[in-house]
Amino acid sequence: MRRVLFKNKVNKKEKTTIPIFQFLAKSKTAKRAGLKIFAGKMKGSFLREPLFYLTIAFIFCLFFTLCFGLDSFSGNFSVLKADMINSGDLLFAESPKNFLLHTSGMALVGENSAIGISSPISITTQVLGSYAFEESRNEIIEHIVSEGETISSIAENYGISPETILWTNDLSSKTKLKEGQKIIILPISGVLHSVVRGDTLSGIADIYKVKASEIVAFNDLGEEDIYIGDILIIPGGKMPSKPKASLYASIPIGTSYFICPHINCHITQQLHYYNAIDFGGKCGDPVYASASGIVQKIDFGWNNGGGNNIRIEHPNGAVTYYGHIQKALVSVGQKVSQGEIIALMGGKPGTPGAGISTGCHVHFAVIGAKNPFAK
Repeated sequence: MRRVLFKNKVNKKEKTTIPIFQFLAKSKTAKRAGLKIFAGKMKGSFLREPLFYLTIAFIFCLFFTLCFGLDSFSGNFSVLKADMINSGDLLFAESPKNFLLHTSGMALVGENSAIGISSPISITTQVLGSYAFEESRNEIIEHIVSEGETISSIAENYGISPETILWTNDLSSKTKLKEGQKIIILPISGVLHSVVRGDTLSGIADIYKVKASEIVAFNDLGEEDIYIGDILIIPGGKMPSKPKASLYASIPIGTSYFICPHINCHITQQLHYYNAIDFGGKCGDPVYASASGIVQKIDFGWNNGGGNNIRIEHPNGAVTYYGHIQKALVSVGQKVSQGEIIALMGGKPGTPGAGISTGCHVHFAVIGAKNPFAK
């Protein structure tokens, strides 16, 4: 026998006319009335109308989240541009294209580096600045020796081998550094090579027992040929037991073949790396071609610390190099005469193309012959 259970009829219209909007009313009286009606509906009716009450609960949760959740969330997540946090205690990168994304448990620096941090979020200038610098440095820098420093301690601080400092600065293992002495620091253990006539990438790689592809990649050479006077960093290279051929002893020249590249001929630094002499003056002073020849190459930018520079190839096979120039007044392939103005002196620290420099000067190097101004 089939039994039919009868239920009281429920007015559908009544079931859906709960004054929900009374909860949002400004009037306290209206809100109380809404609560009373809601409470009355709740008594024993959840089992009969679960979908209705679940809907009410969902709306309430959504309303609570919108009112209170966003403020709390926004305090723990943000994306800031470099110029917005590059002050005070916060620093993360020098490039304006980078950004810092941080939450209560993570800091994302740039595009591919994440650092876990604890709350409260705190990144100090020293720590993050050092991290960014050491990770991204791929250029030569100049280090001024402080009291008590040794070749080994400096090498350890920069994360390179002591031999790298010795080879780069033409020092011996018995050399004692002096306070205030300037030395060149490579970004990686290896050697520094100045390209001379006849050099090829494969030949250079053979000398230092490395792969030519590693030299190309580290120096960002691409398909460009190397030129006489180019300064290449050889990552992982070892100085051969036999010293490489002299850069300047192959061509005997008279004392009058080269003239001083600056009118005052005031030497501010004697012979230093790669057969060079520094001549001091004022930024904007004319720089003269030391001998007649053809402009071989002009570079702009950092260039491993050399800054903007011009190279001139001379009929005797030697090449002269003029570094830290402010402006080039000649073009590649142009014939120049001895004493012709080829550039304006630069080297003011902080200016574009100054390279490693402490003041206005021209770095005058001779490749393939002796520098006549060396004492």
